[in-house]
Amino acid sequence: MSHSGKISRKQVISLFVLFLLPISLILTIYLRTNDSRQFDVLTEELFCSELSGNTLSLHYTLAFPGDYGIDEPARLPSYEPQPDSGEEDIRAMLDRLSRISPEHLNEEDAYAYDLLTRYLNLHLTGTAYPYYSDPLSPSSGMQSGLPILLADYTFRTPKDVEDYLHLLDQTDTYFDGLIQYEKEKSENRLFMSDASAGKIIEQCCSIMDKDLLSSGTHFLHTTFEERLDAMRQEDLITEEQKIQWIAENDRLLTTVMAPAYENVADAFTILQGSGSNDMGLCYFPDGRAYYEYLLASTTGSSRSIAEIKTLLFNDFQKNMAAMGDLFYRYPELSVLSSADITPFPYVSPEEMLDDLKERMTNDFPAFPVSEEAGFNTSYTVKSVSPSMEDYCSPAYYLTPPIDDMSSNIIYINHKNSPDALTLYTTLAHEGYPGHLYQTVYSQLYMNQEDISRIRYLLHYGGYVEGWALYVENLSYDYAQTLVRDQSPITAAWYEACRLNRNIQLCLYSLLDIAIHYEGATPAKVQAILRELGITDEETVTAIYEYIVEEPVTYLKYYLGFMEFTLLRDAAQNAWGDDFNLQRFHRFVLETGPSDFQGLQSRLTS
Repeated sequence: MSHSGKISRKQVISLFVLFLLPISLILTIYLRTNDSRQFDVLTEELFCSELSGNTLSLHYTLAFPGDYGIDEPARLPSYEPQPDSGEEDIRAMLDRLSRISPEHLNEEDAYAYDLLTRYLNLHLTGTAYPYYSDPLSPSSGMQSGLPILLADYTFRTPKDVEDYLHLLDQTDTYFDGLIQYEKEKSENRLFMSDASAGKIIEQCCSIMDKDLLSSGTHFLHTTFEERLDAMRQEDLITEEQKIQWIAENDRLLTTVMAPAYENVADAFTILQGSGSNDMGLCYFPDGRAYYEYLLASTTGSSRSIAEIKTLLFNDFQKNMAAMGDLFYRYPELSVLSSADITPFPYVSPEEMLDDLKERMTNDFPAFPVSEEAGFNTSYTVKSVSPSMEDYCSPAYYLTPPIDDMSSNIIYINHKNSPDALTLYTTLAHEGYPGHLYQTVYSQLYMNQEDISRIRYLLHYGGYVEGWALYVENLSYDYAQTLVRDQSPITAAWYEACRLNRNIQLCLYSLLDIAIHYEGATPAKVQAILRELGITDEETVTAIYEYIVEEPVTYLKYYLGFMEFTLLRDAAQNAWGDDFNLQRFHRFVLETGPSDFQGLQSRLTS
């Protein structure tokens, strides 16, 4: 056998391939590392820039912003007319994203990349409608939202108090900017109806009540002093600081914030009458297109309006049939009196929340961090201030900062005191296993897994409210188990209450589409409601006006709820015998807030 110095063609190819392998491996590692680094830089920039410009958002997102490299002076954002409505910034961000290959990112970053890309593209669509939003709407505007956020602004350090007072000092500039925006809406023939403007004027006068301000008993007086008292007890501040800050708060409320509200009321009095439309969005020039955008961006659903209508209509019929069947099986429901219903076994919100926490354990996973590891979640149930009862939801949960989730607050509005069953299911919606549980679980998991912080800034209303309504439905089942053995008719009544709530929310969601997309007039809506037995004119007017003022709000809840039930059905089909509620709920919670396209793709992958 010859051993000459020649190398065969086969050997040359083998050596060439072996030589290429380490180069290919190095190149792959470089691309992955480079793209991953670029994505980290981009998302960190976006995270910090979005929070730095608004101290309220920053404070409710981060308890200790210094730990994240954010150290900015306290400021409220101020509206300034922008010809491109932020379009250039979004396009620039999308351009930077396009230079990153999601295939070179880890699984979680690739998912965040897809979410962020869809989120930015959707909001790019929204820049075509700069004057269609209503930051001062009667039901969810900042004239009622800002005082709530200020009243619960947590004081952890003396700097927090100083920042708070700086924010109060900027409320005039803040509302001046919103007034300017409303004037521009008016110039573009997109100002709200006279009825809505009248509600804003009334709210501005009552929220900053002059008698309460002059007597020092306004809730922005009392809540401020309560927070300072707590700091004083912990020796975080001196008595002199406390006295000085209380005096400064009094001054700013009467000389800055109250006049700011008066300016809003005066501006709306002048603008009243300049609106061109008091019906649905479709009566505005680009109203139908804006509604399609608003529906997608608010609910996180990518379904067409035709498909959504079909889903809602079928669900409405299903629930009506279920109600009919329930009354057929329990004819006594038709003549039931309060004396026939077994009293609910719990009275206080705390008792109800404790029962819900216990009852949910078979269906929902425990928090991903144990109490032994030093984490313990607490909650406080508070009452809405009487002066805010007319402008607040029946209940709401304040989302805690992502770096301090131990303390949680649920507010109950006692204006229309809920019956025990309604309070129980409302606490399930707001607390366990609703907003509080979902928020804390998902944030703990994302913190633990070091998932991109950009996920905290991507808000998906359909995920948040859809989850809460989904678990609220489950809580009716929990309530039924509490009374079924003692009183089957009471359990049946609870089921009738659940079906009635779903029928109502589904109907209002259908009306939302009819009013804003199809042009249903007040007379048409009145005729639809009359067929369903709702004949009181005041009630009909209130329903119509609320839907006009708050487009897609009902869909955020009910379509979100339906998306979760459809996702659960898909999980059952995909997992077969391995399906159970706890596994499904863990999947949803650990995926975290997302659009439903993302949840569906994650499930099938």
